Amino acid sequence: MSWLFVLLQQLKQFILPLIVLLMFGRGDRNELWPLIGVAALVVLSLWQYFTYRYGVAGDRLVIRSGLFERSLRVIPFARIHNVALQQSALHRVFGVAEVRLESAGGSKPEAQMRVLRLDDALALEALVRHRGATDSAIANETESATLLALSFGDVVRLGLVSNRGLVVVAAAFATLVQISQRTVLDAFRSVGTWLFGFAGEHQFGLLHYAISALALVVFAIAVLRGFSILLALLQYHGFRLSQTGRRLTVERGLLARWRTSASRRRIQAWTLREGTLHRLLKRRSLEVDTAVAEDQQQQRALRELAPIATPAACDALIEHLLPRAGWTQLQWRPLPPSNWWRLVLPVVAPVCAIAIAAWWRLGPWGLLVLAWLPWAAFVAYRRAQRMAYATNAVVIAVREGWWTRHWRFAELDKLQALQLTRSPLDRRCGTATLHLDTAGSGAVAPPLRVRFLPHQDALALYASLSRTLARRPLRW
Repeated sequence: MSWLFVLLQQLKQFILPLIVLLMFGRGDRNELWPLIGVAALVVLSLWQYFTYRYGVAGDRLVIRSGLFERSLRVIPFARIHNVALQQSALHRVFGVAEVRLESAGGSKPEAQMRVLRLDDALALEALVRHRGATDSAIANETESATLLALSFGDVVRLGLVSNRGLVVVAAAFATLVQISQRTVLDAFRSVGTWLFGFAGEHQFGLLHYAISALALVVFAIAVLRGFSILLALLQYHGFRLSQTGRRLTVERGLLARWRTSASRRRIQAWTLREGTLHRLLKRRSLEVDTAVAEDQQQQRALRELAPIATPAACDALIEHLLPRAGWTQLQWRPLPPSNWWRLVLPVVAPVCAIAIAAWWRLGPWGLLVLAWLPWAAFVAYRRAQRMAYATNAVVIAVREGWWTRHWRFAELDKLQALQLTRSPLDRRCGTATLHLDTAGSGAVAPPLRVRFLPHQDALALYASLSRTLARRPLRW
């Protein structure tokens, strides 16, 4: 049944335009001629897929593809850094899986097997794990041990703290606009006319309008959170982080299942997050950057070690995976809080521009927008009070944020470059910023940098880290 999955994969990018063409196309049905092109692409892709072969030759994987235009690819097992298995609902029905073999660098996986029997896929994953490791690592490999498992309540909390519902609504709205912009505008116009007509008939006062607006906001938030919880259940149901020897594996998903694994030494940097709702629920999240090729399909990479967990569980996970780092015993060095005004500067110009526009439209009442500046200054001051960094013989860590917080850290052996910069404000204030670069910078991860360091302290830290990096080999 491999042809079925290839056919569906090819039709994904054409199904929406074809539906639009069928439902909203004008003229006669001769407009269906694009179906000929789609059929030709499907036949071509099937032809290429059925000529795809892979095999094992010693310590490497050999892949052949093509008939008239042939391709031979040889991939050493030691080069493969991550093995990702995906099972859609259809995959699970037929007991098959899609496998991606990823390496550091590049924008595409080293190899992609779109349809393999599940037992063959798991066997290939084990083969890569054993052939890519050293003999001593294989000898020390033990049975799989569960490091973290999310319960149903944890997944619901994850949906509450995330904004995935907003992404779903925005995608649905964009799709509707692409299909028929006039239909969407007519729907908004009809709802608005009905609401204002209903309010006019019942002679609502200012208080009623305020209560109605508040009710609509609460309803919208509830709907968005409901979508977020539903999406979290689909993506993170049955989440399990396990360890086999030095390799970490994550399995998750309700209808579609994802299984991805990577060696512990491929982790380049760590991010510990604590948002507003995280703090209310007494939870955090732990993410990592791995040295693998990352494209737009981010969900397949080993990125979230703990999507949501208690602070104690996150600390225990870090201590287990970084036993020499002494995470809970780090000595944090605060940065000068006198630089708080530099954190509020980016907010001043937009707030003033909005206030001027509001004053132009609403008169003196529009200047109330400026009331946001004292709050922004207070938040900046509290952020500056919490900014700190810590370093020892194993790791360097930075913490930032106040009500929404994050900790960013990396092992010194993973640092690839150091950069010391001074902006005009830095020179004026006698400070500098130290940037630290690793191989696996995440697309949404905060930068690993130490800001507002006194210049002499920055030079000393830069010199100390430079000597350490010069002595130690880079552990890829």
